[in-house]
Amino acid sequence: MTKGVARERMRLAPGEVLLYPGVPSPNEPVYRVVRGLVRIQHVDPDGSSLTLRFVRPGQFFGEEALIGVERDYFAEAMTETEVEAIDREELEKGLYPELIASLVSALDESYTRLEHLANKRLKNRIAATLLELAGTDLAEAGEEGPVLRLTHDDLAAAVGSVRETVTKVVGELAREGLIRLGYGKLTLIDQKGLTRLAKSRE
Repeated sequence: MTKGVARERMRLAPGEVLLYPGVPSPNEPVYRVVRGLVRIQHVDPDGSSLTLRFVRPGQFFGEEALIGVERDYFAEAMTETEVEAIDREELEKGLYPELIASLVSALDESYTRLEHLANKRLKNRIAATLLELAGTDLAEAGEEGPVLRLTHDDLAAAVGSVRETVTKVVGELAREGLIRLGYGKLTLIDQKGLTRLAKSRE
């Protein structure tokens, strides 16, 4: 990381959108997450949403601004989040390797998400997503395991399904003793079981 540079920082509340679909404005910066979690989400004309990736601390988003390519997603904070704005001049002074590493990570995550959508049952995808989010700022430690503050709508967007179907499968996971349900939260009480399910193709 480049030292001695004062960057503009912004604090975002959960649900606050920083970037919208459209062509980036001239000289628009690239953003890096300092703390929190940002969701990159596509919404089609019918209102159906699909989470493309999650941006964690140290990772970049809004890279379209570098070449003026139109973006077709929303960048939304999922937790209390802080991001820093980085202009092109600063990137050219030594941050490009970090940006490239972040892009490679994002591409790998996209490939994994596509593979899961194509080849895994919804139940397996939900298990994998819950485990993924357990390692982010969306989770907090609980007595029985990580507690995720996550709505069924958010989970549906993350796994490429609809809320009604996700609610049914989440209920199955709860009855099987893998998770515990609460108002607006999920507790992962059997992470080993969820891991086996996430890796399974059956």
